[in-house]
Amino acid sequence: MFGLGKKSSAVLGVDISSSSVKLLELSKQGDRYKVESYAVEPLPANAVVEKNITDVEAVGEVMKRVASKSRSGVKQVAVAVSGSAVITKLIQMDGGLNEFEMEDQIALEADQYIPYPLDEVAIDFEVQGPSESNPDQVDVLLAACRKENVDIREDALEIASLTTKVVDVEAYALERAYALIEPQMDSQGEELVVAIVDVGATMTTLSVLAGGKTVYTREQIFGGKQLTEEIQRRYGLSLEEAGLAKKQGGLPDDYESEVLTPFREAVVQQVARALQFFFGASQYNAVDYVVLAGGTASIQGLTEMVEEKTGTPTMVANPFADMAVGSRVNASALGNDAPSLMIACGLAMRSFD
Repeated sequence: MFGLGKKSSAVLGVDISSSSVKLLELSKQGDRYKVESYAVEPLPANAVVEKNITDVEAVGEVMKRVASKSRSGVKQVAVAVSGSAVITKLIQMDGGLNEFEMEDQIALEADQYIPYPLDEVAIDFEVQGPSESNPDQVDVLLAACRKENVDIREDALEIASLTTKVVDVEAYALERAYALIEPQMDSQGEELVVAIVDVGATMTTLSVLAGGKTVYTREQIFGGKQLTEEIQRRYGLSLEEAGLAKKQGGLPDDYESEVLTPFREAVVQQVARALQFFFGASQYNAVDYVVLAGGTASIQGLTEMVEEKTGTPTMVANPFADMAVGSRVNASALGNDAPSLMIACGLAMRSFD
């Protein structure tokens, strides 16, 4: 069970990051989405390390809390595995095959594409459309992931009495949520090349989309936890106190100049470096927009610094800008958390496939 293209009814989008579990439920009337419920709960230290769940019990307990806090009645969930845990390959297949015939053929030929023993992997595929090189064939996106990555997420959700309906890939969830952000850009109908820089607690992920499709993704170890740890070290706070102070303020006067400014500069360096890697590895030498996502994106002054350093229009991700908000949702908290809810949002959108 590793669903890229499976049809689905209402599902909760659940994003398990290194520092928290984020849950989101959407509904849709006509073309307009509505946030029905959402909740975020912090994870204990080291329960998830670099996108890998290392303490399934702890994650399951947090999952239970986040589900209860959201007050959602939905029990089916879409979760994601990180891009580094997934092998994807675009293959061509006969356009006359139905889904079951494709499944049989892929099962027979999968060992050509996947470097793991087939009994250790979950495989899925999604037809992308007619092949440009041969009109009788279709492009098929094949995705494979070690079963243990899928199983451990199912186990954690089970502890919270939730059922896994879809296991997606983070990059594709982000791509889905990006469709909500693109109308906020001044594009005049042209195909934009957009860099989404998601600065999480411990990992920064650069995803570049051209015409709304992911053309490049790269992860590097750097994140907001470095700021939390510096606050902790400098002001003698516990990790939890430092995390709260970072969000709520109340730190000494030298915080801005001594701690926050150097961290902002470090983020800007990471963004610039990630873009240089992309330019070096592709035919592109510029992007039209930089979109900042993740909890760190909301830091005051960061957007302007990135824009100045890269010479590229920069904005903070808010997939909820044009959405209605349900009565169970605290709208201002949702606004604050919006940049870090891109993946959860893209997962919740699986309800409408």
